[in-house]
Amino acid sequence: MTPPDERSQATPEVLATIRAELERTLLGVRRYTLREVADLAGLEPTRVRQLWQALGFTVDPDPGAVMFTDGDLGALRNLAAILGSGAIDPSAEISAARSLGQSMSRLSEWQFALLSSHVVSQLSTAYGTASAPPEEEEIREFVDDILRRVANRAESLQGYMWRRHLVATTNRTAVRVQGDAQTRPLVVGFADMVGYTQLTRRIDADELNVLLDHFEAAVSGVITRHAGWVIKTVGDEVMFAAEDAVDAARIALELQQAFAAFEDTPALRIGLASGPALARFGDLFGSVVNIAARLTGAARPGSILIDQQLAAELEDHPEFRLHVVRNLRVKDFRHSRAYVLRRGRDTEARTETPTAPPDPAA
Repeated sequence: MTPPDERSQATPEVLATIRAELERTLLGVRRYTLREVADLAGLEPTRVRQLWQALGFTVDPDPGAVMFTDGDLGALRNLAAILGSGAIDPSAEISAARSLGQSMSRLSEWQFALLSSHVVSQLSTAYGTASAPPEEEEIREFVDDILRRVANRAESLQGYMWRRHLVATTNRTAVRVQGDAQTRPLVVGFADMVGYTQLTRRIDADELNVLLDHFEAAVSGVITRHAGWVIKTVGDEVMFAAEDAVDAARIALELQQAFAAFEDTPALRIGLASGPALARFGDLFGSVVNIAARLTGAARPGSILIDQQLAAELEDHPEFRLHVVRNLRVKDFRHSRAYVLRRGRDTEARTETPTAPPDPAA
């Protein structure tokens, strides 16, 4: 929670100065029009416009507007070299740029929030009792000092994390290429906080931030511990995947156990389905995704529903118990049965579960 004296320093003028100093220090001075930067990068202006917008940046409609920096030029030259190498199919370059831009935008939003909070905290310490607010030059000095200490390290860390995740991705089962699509057999799951919408009406922004931090930390820890990976989080819901049926079942059961241990945390409902999924720019598509989502919506709080394919893969495994749900109506799921997933009796006896999950079939 941000103390009141810090909030008093977070004026629009202070934040505007922080943004301006970040642009000056990280990007440099704007020097080039669209035509000029395109010529220097060896790309057509129309292509630069399409790529730049796909990356998430606005292109001024005025052809004479000076809006590109030397850093932008270097990025476009690197992009042109990658595209020219044939590493990315021309038909996919806009989608690839969009995926990169969306990922980096989300990361940058989080980082700017941290940076702004830190600068405001420092300003509050230095000027909280002063009769006059800090001058622009003093704010710039705070920002420059932070960037000198962390910018290069943060950029190096992000580069290494990219390499590390790239290796982790290649260590998973190789994808099967079918034409231009990449499909692979996966277990796809969704975990959803029950009653989230109503809860957000009763708690303030700070309490909501704590809840979401707990949710994201808990689910990511459990998912990665059992060889799964997070596809995306959207507010109160996380989408994840695993290659192995047993790993996916363990993820779901441990998630329920983790959230049942906290009285003030909303219950989870989880749906899992197994089948071929289309992997596209970090996301997953296909009927297996739709089935998992619909099972999640049909599950009762504290329970896990799985599809018939996954049930067959888990059948006779001693860690799990399966119970068929006979009267479940789920759209586009009429010809397949749903099953409740629970821990096996021996496993349940060894696991300290605070409360037994409700039975959606009861």
